[in-house]
Amino acid sequence: MDNPGRERVTAASRLVVKVGSSSLTTPAGVIDVDRVDALVDVLAARRGTGTQIVLVSSGAIAAGLGPLGLAARPRDLATQQAAASVGQGVLVARYTSSFARYGLRVGQVLLTADDMMRRSHHRNAQRTLARLLELGIVPVVNENDTVATDEIRFGDNDRLAALVAHLIHADALVLLSDVDALYDGDPRQPGASRIPVVTGPGDLDGVELGRSSGRVGTGGMITKVEAARIATGAGVPVVLTAAAHAAQALAGADVGTYFQPDGRHPGTRLLWLAHATTGRGRLHLDAGAVEAVVGRRKSLLPAGVTRVEGDFTAGDPVDLCGPLGTAVARGLVNYDATEIPGLLGRSTRELATALGPEYERELIHRDDIVILEPTTESRSMRHV
Repeated sequence: MDNPGRERVTAASRLVVKVGSSSLTTPAGVIDVDRVDALVDVLAARRGTGTQIVLVSSGAIAAGLGPLGLAARPRDLATQQAAASVGQGVLVARYTSSFARYGLRVGQVLLTADDMMRRSHHRNAQRTLARLLELGIVPVVNENDTVATDEIRFGDNDRLAALVAHLIHADALVLLSDVDALYDGDPRQPGASRIPVVTGPGDLDGVELGRSSGRVGTGGMITKVEAARIATGAGVPVVLTAAAHAAQALAGADVGTYFQPDGRHPGTRLLWLAHATTGRGRLHLDAGAVEAVVGRRKSLLPAGVTRVEGDFTAGDPVDLCGPLGTAVARGLVNYDATEIPGLLGRSTRELATALGPEYERELIHRDDIVILEPTTESRSMRHV
């Protein structure tokens, strides 16, 4: 039975479509021209109806394996970056040629988590994507794997696609991979059933999600469900299916798994802060500061911090930890790590008198703090 929610996909005027490496390349790491053309055929047809489309495409590192003579995805960062440098050009050239068959132009957009965390960067990314869409361009988005470090270890474009969908206020997100849907068990085993609709986390109780075992990809069902959770938490519906079913998914057919949105619309930077970053340091808070930050959503002041860990600079994300050492929040800090020890336990008024008026400010402003769920590994976000 079709889920009426899928009508939001068919009616969407702005779509984000993500495709994984394994859906674009051969096992040898070579771009599969027929696969790319088949995907572009579907996207161009939808684009012809007036829908704006942003394509989030993996495959840069995978596409670089063949030209570099590499037998498998490299493990070391430097070689990953080299493969991305070569492969990104191959990938975009293929998309440029394929979309040109329909008179469409593409524009390459490479992003890192930092582009969304820092206010000026995130606004610039938003403006760039919006202007490309206004000009009739199909943006092809990827992580900037050539120079990124944490982003490559972060390792998948599913989460990136969810965050881009929120950034550009997309009406729907379609995740395409080599798996046709989410199942309640291993789909390779008898008795596994497709899960057609997910309305909330409870629908996934008892469902085991495996990681990718693919040679060229880095994601897996875990990353796709996480991406769906991020997007639906921001009010964006999601369809997860195989690249071979792209046309049916965009037409609203009962394929894959449909994730129903919950209607919330958190701020973009805070969404990225919660889901696309790791703390580059830790600030340990006393119980009063935890209550102020988490319970009353106040800014973090020096008086409530007992200890600082890590090497970070102003503007970096840091984890805020309670007395037991558990991360309860993450925020963009206003001071370098070396400055903070001399501020601890002192009021901002006292600091301004002793050190100057520029020190009469919070360690982290409340607008730059996101509250984390008790299980930090989930990297979940409460209401922001």
